[in-house]
Amino acid sequence: MGLVRYSRCVLLTDTTTVVSWRARPRSFVALMGLYESNFIRLGWLAGNLRELSGQYVSSVRGDCDLVLTVTERSPYTSTVNLTYLLPETNGPRPYPDMRVRVYHDAHLVEAQQWDSVHTQRTAPPGGAHLRPLPRAQRGSAERELDQRWARNMMLNKWLEYCVERGHRFSSRTEQRAGA
Repeated sequence: MGLVRYSRCVLLTDTTTVVSWRARPRSFVALMGLYESNFIRLGWLAGNLRELSGQYVSSVRGDCDLVLTVTERSPYTSTVNLTYLLPETNGPRPYPDMRVRVYHDAHLVEAQQWDSVHTQRTAPPGGAHLRPLPRAQRGSAERELDQRWARNMMLNKWLEYCVERGHRFSSRTEQRAGA
């Protein structure tokens, strides 16, 4: 029996893909399908993910700048940070500052984490300020699979939103000096 090779070039968009199986919602198999969808959507933004290096900025009228920074590269994986630059009085603040792992051969993209200090708004006397949420409050309520689902669903919707807004990283996208 010979090896069967499947071509991913045929896959134009994940919404028209017909599958012969049904994955149980929020299962590991369905999570891998979400990772594949993330790969496709990040490809819409950045083109060939293997060729990325350095830092890229996408600016679109009426939206915050979107920044992609390659932080680690190996033959089979790359790690990138993806963030918006939110305008603030003291200068732009990166948020959600998400670390994303690209698995080139498997054609998967996994949202690994976002900024380690999530914040909540509180209203003490004298005005509102941000304070960190306790780590136990963020992590103990959900199992690991549920946390991966939440991160990767957020990434999936965010990537689609960015594409709809007109963001793109490509060879024509300005690469920052020194990156």
